Amino acid sequence: MSNAAVATTIFGVFMVGTVALGLFAVRGRGGGGGGLAEWSVGGRSLGTVFIWVLMAGESYTSFSYLGAAGWGYNYGAPVLYVVAYMSCGYAVGYVVGPMLWAYAKKHGLVGITDMVAHRYGKPWVGALVALLATVFLLPYIQLQITGMGVVVSTISYGAVSLNWAYFIAFAVTTGFVVVSGLRGSAWVSVLKDVLVIATLAFLAIYVPLHYFDGYGDFVDRIVNEKSDWLTLPGHGGAFGEAWFATTSVLNSFTVVIFPTTVAGYLGARNADALRRNAMLLPAYNVLLFVPMLLGMAAIFVVPGLAGADSNLALFKLVVDSLPAWTVGLVGVAAALSSIVPMAVFMLVIGTMWGRSVLSLVPRLRERQKAASQVVVVVAGALALLMTYTVPNTLVRLSLISYEGMAQLLPMLLLGLVWRKLTLVGGLAGLAVGVATVCGCVFTDHDPVWGVNAGIIALGLNLLVAVAISLLGPKQAVPVGDDVLARDPIHEEYDAPVRT
Repeated sequence: MSNAAVATTIFGVFMVGTVALGLFAVRGRGGGGGGLAEWSVGGRSLGTVFIWVLMAGESYTSFSYLGAAGWGYNYGAPVLYVVAYMSCGYAVGYVVGPMLWAYAKKHGLVGITDMVAHRYGKPWVGALVALLATVFLLPYIQLQITGMGVVVSTISYGAVSLNWAYFIAFAVTTGFVVVSGLRGSAWVSVLKDVLVIATLAFLAIYVPLHYFDGYGDFVDRIVNEKSDWLTLPGHGGAFGEAWFATTSVLNSFTVVIFPTTVAGYLGARNADALRRNAMLLPAYNVLLFVPMLLGMAAIFVVPGLAGADSNLALFKLVVDSLPAWTVGLVGVAAALSSIVPMAVFMLVIGTMWGRSVLSLVPRLRERQKAASQVVVVVAGALALLMTYTVPNTLVRLSLISYEGMAQLLPMLLLGLVWRKLTLVGGLAGLAVGVATVCGCVFTDHDPVWGVNAGIIALGLNLLVAVAISLLGPKQAVPVGDDVLARDPIHEEYDAPVRT
């Protein structure tokens, strides 16, 4: 068999296995997932291991194989912001995760849109947040489709075209997430983690030995020939200390309220599972150093990669030197690193719309799960269509995704712990924050004076929200203790849920 046939066959077998594993995950659970809570948050019954692999899978995406290596190839040290913000985010999540879990469990909520609707007593507020979050999440689905397409086309030695690879990404992910929901994503995450750890551990040893005389020679060449890759602001001088610090701080808080992260929180069996998870997840970040280092190794092996081709730095090393079956396995690991987060993105969009937007229509109120599943297919199809037709539109929107989602921090987190934050204040701050982010990003003023524009927008957001809440019209709906979130230590609803 040719190299393309071998690698493609291995990939195909694993994709079929992925769908089968998703179906197996929900066996005996009501014909494909039971009710909405079972489908969207796994029946709130996932233990520490499943929550760990699910949340690691949501954060360890195709960026880890493509973007991290590409950033290492192009810039060097600035890519470490990913390790910094994720590690700090897990520390923040140690406190925030149990609070959100307890609040949602107490009131029967399944996402951030439910939370803001309950906090402010207005269902339309949840619908507004769902619309805004969808705009910020769709680019991530598109980027995962694109990333998986590039991986599949590369490992097949060009035998599978990008267009077919994009469709495969959409079909496989939609196939198992519609049926198995969050539980299926968690099961597939186990398979993904085994392959990711195995392939990256192998590459971490193989590449330095194959292309250099080990890490000593590799590091020596980096220090002597490419020293600017090892310090901030990195090669090209675009990402200095102020950008690194502000981006790490902003993202570490934003990641804990990202709808996909919250889906992981709400799927936990109890709050202690989330606390243990927050302590274990930083160990997973060690894996991120591998593609970063291999991206820098590719500077010497495949010099001259420019633009989007730099994202293929890691796969250039793999395809050029390894047998086809190994290339296939590395490709499967990278593909699953696209499928798992893409599945969770699609799942939370479906859940947000089913619960907060379509439920405003009386005839759909009793069919929330079915409506959510339809939205999953529509969201994935829309991202796929735009990948084919206007890819640059969603890529450009992705520039504001994290910074835009950060603007929900006051309305959600502050609103759940501070009684005096009003709906008018929260909405005004949100409008100012989103407008500031869009203005800075789309006029190419991000960073601003070397600082992440998102954190400046968040500062203005907070200032407006607090000022209007204290000085403007008071909350129209009485705010009682039941709309505030607390750490569930010693609370009766922290007890394990038996399934």
